[in-house]
Amino acid sequence: MKLRLASFLVALASLCVAVAAQAQPIFVLEWGSIGTGDGQFIGEYRVAVDGSGDVYVADTNNNRIQKFNSVGVFITKWGTLGSGPGEFNAPIGIAADGSNNIYVTDYFNHRVQKFNSNGAFQLAFGAFGSGDSLFNNPNGIAAAGDTVYVADQGNNRVQKFSRFGIWISKWGTGGAGNGQFSGLAGIAVDVTGSNVYTCETGGNRVQKFGRTGVFAIKWGTPGSGPGQFSAPYGVAVDAVGNVIVADTGNNRMQRFMQNGLFDVQWGTPGNLPNQFAGPRGVAASPLGEIYVADSDNHRIQKFEDAVTPSVVSTWGRIKAIYR
Repeated sequence: MKLRLASFLVALASLCVAVAAQAQPIFVLEWGSIGTGDGQFIGEYRVAVDGSGDVYVADTNNNRIQKFNSVGVFITKWGTLGSGPGEFNAPIGIAADGSNNIYVTDYFNHRVQKFNSNGAFQLAFGAFGSGDSLFNNPNGIAAAGDTVYVADQGNNRVQKFSRFGIWISKWGTGGAGNGQFSGLAGIAVDVTGSNVYTCETGGNRVQKFGRTGVFAIKWGTPGSGPGQFSAPYGVAVDAVGNVIVADTGNNRMQRFMQNGLFDVQWGTPGNLPNQFAGPRGVAASPLGEIYVADSDNHRIQKFEDAVTPSVVSTWGRIKAIYR
């Protein structure tokens, strides 16, 4: 009897984990419309979340950054068109580090700018070129610990810097091989800082690297099936290491495990909740919240995991997870 009960509990626990892993994130709210006012966007490309739960949007065609709280209430904004400190010419990528510093890729100014969480300018690094620490249309950006990774799109490479903008290393060339890039767009790093993920609009794939740029694995082919992509533009890693991809051309989001195994997808073309039009950016908070820059709908959509592992208790040899 005890053996049967134990077997039943193991099977039940396995079933619960499988169901939880495949459950679509739940739509929570949305904010934004087309325009130049506070809380409005024109073709926003990326979104980031800091450690306090505040949300930052790279409002690309308005050449500014907007900051909101976790329910979409406007807090502040900064930036105008230009090339001076705190000015932008198409801010595309945005990331927050552990100290709530904000890093922005200034696409046509070929540089990265760093701000505090209130928008005060701190420093800038980079200029046009192909040498070390130079950029050709920097796109995505990611931060972990004291390290910043930049998707140097036009140079088909990733560049790695300190949080002070000091160049550390680089990897990548143009091509379709392992560690090569075609249309390098998005970049993300996990919470441990050990794994770096990139996505390519031309290569229609995700690549995973170690923190020093050593190639690990890749996944994805052109198409619309699970695990296939059409010009994926954004990538994020959630608190448990799952990889979320903005599958831009397919107007959907896809989530994968760390080893590239497909988990779940959500979204269809349209402008209703849980529908997308050219989603280009995605960010994940430590609480299981997912924010999507629904770019051509000029809005942010917020989702939550259907099951959030918040409390773990054990009995015998079986572990149970409760929300």
